[in-house]
Amino acid sequence: MPTPPRPPRHPADAWLQLDHQLCFALYSASLAMTKLYKPLLEPLGLTYPQYLVMLVLWQGDGLTVSQVGERLALDSGTLTPLLKRLEATGLVQRLRDAQDERRVLLQLTPAGRALKTRARSVPPSIAAASGCELGELASLTARLQALRQQLSDSLPRVA
Repeated sequence: MPTPPRPPRHPADAWLQLDHQLCFALYSASLAMTKLYKPLLEPLGLTYPQYLVMLVLWQGDGLTVSQVGERLALDSGTLTPLLKRLEATGLVQRLRDAQDERRVLLQLTPAGRALKTRARSVPPSIAAASGCELGELASLTARLQALRQQLSDSLPRVA
């Protein structure tokens, strides 16, 4: 049985307890969320990161790789293998931009577009598992997006 945490000796030490860390609450919630998605995405043949890419493309087909990477906060080293796997499964195709061959466009295939219909069952399952009403989830999502933006704005700028 784990030893219960000792009360802090110094008042400021209370903030150094694991259960008081916002970063750990976000991290552990993210792990739990990703575990919840796994069995829901397996029938679709998608991993969680692939699902995120598909969400972006279902919202706006024909984006560049860099636009998708920016939207998901992923660098090309992480995104390229994901896209290659999605292409190998026939869900997307990567095409060189005719106006600028340095840019790679992502196009959903008919199978990629059709998968959207099957994916519609995922969000209600997540909502049900959360135990939250849709309004609560929308509010929580908005608060987390604002937090992410505030944290991003607070990062030191590299010159």
